[in-house]
Amino acid sequence: MKGKTRVRVLLVEDDDRVAGALTPALTRRGLTIKRLASGAGVLDLVHEVDVVLLDLGLPDIDGIVLCRRIRAVSDVAVIVVSARGEVDDRIQGLRSGADDYLVKPYDVDELVARVEAVRRRRGERPAAPEPPGVIRAGDVSVDIGRHEVQVDGQPVSLSRKEFQVLALVVTARGAVCARDHVLNEVWGHRGPAESRSLDVHVATLRTKLGRPALIETVRGVGYRLGGAYGPAEEG
Repeated sequence: MKGKTRVRVLLVEDDDRVAGALTPALTRRGLTIKRLASGAGVLDLVHEVDVVLLDLGLPDIDGIVLCRRIRAVSDVAVIVVSARGEVDDRIQGLRSGADDYLVKPYDVDELVARVEAVRRRRGERPAAPEPPGVIRAGDVSVDIGRHEVQVDGQPVSLSRKEFQVLALVVTARGAVCARDHVLNEVWGHRGPAESRSLDVHVATLRTKLGRPALIETVRGVGYRLGGAYGPAEEG
């Protein structure tokens, strides 16, 4: 990779032995490595790197769910590196937003070649992709990249799940955001407990934002931006 900007890689790997061997090997091959041992903090770092190497067997979250969440907030390149080698696993990983899927054990030079390939496919864009913009719906502004919300210019503190639900609704720009889609993206699966939790999160959002009409319930289908606020605009 001589003569090129060093590619910045986020390694999400819970196995210390794997990470301990892989990090110096990739560094010697010209990559700059940051490592996290769990899913916590990944969404805060994806805008600072070029490629995410994502293990699926994380201690705090399934890697498939995390991949979907990464893709919801960033177009960073994602390569799944996992011991899950069945065809169905690879298909699920790619459909969740991964650009490539490499089964463990693998050759380090092959991994580097795949990193280079996903970078080429993305046109050798600048090292750090631009964070998503701010979406405005009336006096409510949602900064997707920074995970910040303001109402009438004043910041509103939301939990991670509350922000993710709101972001899905506003980025749909007035289209209906299916209930099952929200559950899959935010909770990772559908079930009675998750469905009740979604109802609570939507009610809490309406209260915290002080804009009950912002999120409109489409009975039996899902949610959309209230008519008085749509379509949302990016600015």
